[in-house]
Amino acid sequence: MYIDREIEGEVLRGAAGLPVVTITGPRQSGKTTMIKHLFPDKNYISLENPDNYEIAKTDPRGFLNKHLNGVILDEVQRVPELLSYIQGIVDEYNVPGMFILSGSQQFNLMSGVSQSLAGRTAIFKLFPFNMSELGSLNLSTINEILYKGYYPRIWNSDLFPTKVYSDYIESYIERDLRQIVNIKDLDKFRTFVRLCAGRVGQVFIASHLANEIGVSVHTINSWLSILENSYIIFQLPPFHANINKRLIKSTKLYFYDVGLACNLLRIQQPDQLDSHPLRGALFENLIVADIIKSRRNKGLMDNFFFYRDSNQNEVDLIIDNLLTVDAVEIKSSETFNNNLLKGLKYIRKVFQEKTRKTYLCYAGLQEMHYQDHQLVNFRNISGVLNSG
Repeated sequence: MYIDREIEGEVLRGAAGLPVVTITGPRQSGKTTMIKHLFPDKNYISLENPDNYEIAKTDPRGFLNKHLNGVILDEVQRVPELLSYIQGIVDEYNVPGMFILSGSQQFNLMSGVSQSLAGRTAIFKLFPFNMSELGSLNLSTINEILYKGYYPRIWNSDLFPTKVYSDYIESYIERDLRQIVNIKDLDKFRTFVRLCAGRVGQVFIASHLANEIGVSVHTINSWLSILENSYIIFQLPPFHANINKRLIKSTKLYFYDVGLACNLLRIQQPDQLDSHPLRGALFENLIVADIIKSRRNKGLMDNFFFYRDSNQNEVDLIIDNLLTVDAVEIKSSETFNNNLLKGLKYIRKVFQEKTRKTYLCYAGLQEMHYQDHQLVNFRNISGVLNSG
């Protein structure tokens, strides 16, 4: 069964206006499935196939001239020299949606695209499912959602998450990283990835990990960049405002898929999350990633931050609307109590004229306006923000 993706409309609009569409994102996020669904009349060629790779590598012009009616080229970063030839073809013919390119290695793919296809391609990032895309299929408990994550293969084929994510990390480290970067000590890198999972929703301090692993701060920052460019993690910057210069400058760390983070924490079944010390942080990771994926699916720029000052006043998510801000506090509690609003009340006090809306995203089912705040069940938060 095919599950519709939120980004489909944006991709089709891109194909209607430009000769090339480029879709990137993590491995197994559903790129190939979506592209075949959206462009069923185009030939599909995977450059991971040795025969296709050899032909494209040795005779790129001849290879492309066979597909002037349009083609899907998957894992195109495997033959980056194709991009220069594609540039020449689209400049000559200028047919919208002529080439649909996809790849999971942002390092090689995006550098080639920016050099050869600037102004000629619409670029999109496809991430694992979000809660809205799964809709009524996503009736699992919170613990099951955190453990299972949102990679399509797990949902489409009802696979065992622990096995899928373990294989994913192993193939990522053993295959992708060896192709694109030179990491001398893979064991220390594995340790680094696991330690990142232990810091979800926390302020990231590179020197702490450097001391713990026994490498330089420069190495930690380099590894962090690798994880970002591989679509494993993302960083949320702090919200800066002139009225309070005590704000910290370090970012907070999150995984694009919370199921992967759970696997790295060696969580092997949902009920282990009941008493896990990071359950609240993993729930926060789930919500922040879901909101960001939903916004990117609609072609909107990131405008998300977190707030924390030197007195430890904090709010999980600040949405900067330039003239106003919205604030979201994320709690895994199923029961509402007034203490959950502490951070939101503080934001309204500090940014009295600037604060527009404040939301408590929690696991409770009761949704209502309470005082100046809106209580929202976690399954609905992305839709509420998009409509607000």
